[in-house]
Amino acid sequence: MDAIKVEGGAPLHGTIHVEGAKNSALKLMAATIMAPGVYHLTRVPDISDVRIMRKVLETLGASVVYEGAHELRIDTNDVDKWVTPYELVTQMRASISVLGPLLVRFGRAVVAMPGGCNIGARSIDQHLAGLEALGVTTSNKHGDISAKVGDGMVGATVELDFPSVGATENVMMASTVAKGTTRIVNVAREPEIVDLADMLIEMGAHISGAGTPVIEVEGVDPSELHACDHETVGDRIEAGTFIVAGALCADELTVTGFDPDHLGVPLRKMELMGVELERGEDSVTVRRASSLRATDVQTLPYPGFPTDMQAQFMTLESQAQGTSFITENVFENRFMLAAELARMGADIRIEDRHALVSGPTPLTGAPVKSPDLRGGAALVIAGLIADGVTYVSGTRHIKRGYERFVEKLRSVGAKCEHVDIPDPESEE
Repeated sequence: MDAIKVEGGAPLHGTIHVEGAKNSALKLMAATIMAPGVYHLTRVPDISDVRIMRKVLETLGASVVYEGAHELRIDTNDVDKWVTPYELVTQMRASISVLGPLLVRFGRAVVAMPGGCNIGARSIDQHLAGLEALGVTTSNKHGDISAKVGDGMVGATVELDFPSVGATENVMMASTVAKGTTRIVNVAREPEIVDLADMLIEMGAHISGAGTPVIEVEGVDPSELHACDHETVGDRIEAGTFIVAGALCADELTVTGFDPDHLGVPLRKMELMGVELERGEDSVTVRRASSLRATDVQTLPYPGFPTDMQAQFMTLESQAQGTSFITENVFENRFMLAAELARMGADIRIEDRHALVSGPTPLTGAPVKSPDLRGGAALVIAGLIADGVTYVSGTRHIKRGYERFVEKLRSVGAKCEHVDIPDPESEE
């Protein structure tokens, strides 16, 4: 079983460049289904989720070829299927994002219920309700979502109960060809939403308001949509992960390749804790804090504190003076990391959707298991400051969202490596 071995105590120094955003690249790939043609997507991270989405597109009839390390050439001229494979879709939550594009292309779609990290229910009800408002008929039978357009989609006002990223994306993509005007209210405002909207506009869609609470879409004829070239926005969560590592153990670490404004709340929280940060146009330089102050965090939709940074902050707050409170408002199962950090010596108490983190507590190397994507990265960070050696198993989660995570840390001085360890679940 693959694991990451981390030896604590090594200071970090140097520069790390982040890749294109996982949460954007996957949706950009899905959008290529909407219109036949040859697309060139650049700055696509080489991670397992991208490879799964590639297989999804290929199963539908697309040709997906790497041209260089981070450039995909996607030819959707021969896409002729609207049924996605169960064995692929159930591996990744983002697979649901092909639903809207298939409706645009074929007027029908069958998509298996999606999978991914086990961090919460993440209902797709809002996806379906939004599409139904446009005139789509949907049903859910035997684990498959079936959707069909009758005489064509018609623009409408769609009010989301919660600013869901996935629902915003699916409704926005589907409404590009709905007759008339569609107003999507209470939408997600993440930078990745803006990135997708920018690509759709480059494809010929008429969209305004991305990044605000209301998106308006003027429907166009499907024949007006066409292929384009597009560069993926920088990954703010990957950047934030390395900045947290730097706040704990860097002499000086510069993280480049993203817009610091996209990490506004987490960076301000770190500064309130006593972390010294220097912002550049596309970078942040961080130095190890001599002492950290406790702070309170509650996850909220963008521009609030991102749920994808909560785990990393739990590790950071374990080294802060006093008691920090973390409130998780987005996913109900996102405190699974706490038990693993406690194995290393952290003092964390969970009460419903709240985590009370008392510190500072010295951490000790131990065998731990990655509970999910961000939790796995947070455990590696904990290993960097722990006394002794930490083995983080369940690395498949980390590989879903971080390209060359260990190699990047090693490049700035971390003592970590991939190793094989016995799989306890395989022992009799």
